Amino acid sequence: MNKKLSHSPLYVYPAVFTPEPEGGYFVHFPDIENCFTCGDTLEEGIMMAEEALALMVYSNYEEKGIEAPKPTPINEIKLKKKEFSSYVACDTTQCRRKFGTRSVKKTLTIPEWLNEAAMAERINFSQVLQDALKEKLRVS
Repeated sequence: MNKKLSHSPLYVYPAVFTPEPEGGYFVHFPDIENCFTCGDTLEEGIMMAEEALALMVYSNYEEKGIEAPKPTPINEIKLKKKEFSSYVACDTTQCRRKFGTRSVKKTLTIPEWLNEAAMAERINFSQVLQDALKEKLRVS
């Protein structure tokens, strides 16, 4: 059983960009299994690569509590003719917010009179706490 690891949401990996005959680029990450994407332009390929990397690192490693592989130094990446490599950075924070739906139980203490007033109004304590935390943390 894997222990949940404390992860930084920031990652940098080398990507290999392969020009497509019909235009655009195919992009893959040698260090991240099954992590590939494409773009009609180089700019789109880079943006899609960031998104694909974040999703794959989040779902294959962070979510499972597994340490992500160490990035291969870019000068050790083997390239075919017309291919080039570049580092791509990603932040998995958005993936965590979008796909991290697991709930955790919290115990809290409030004054009895406040509890009774909230219960009488049928207030959802969990929703109020979530809303207040999001506002306090300035996240959505």
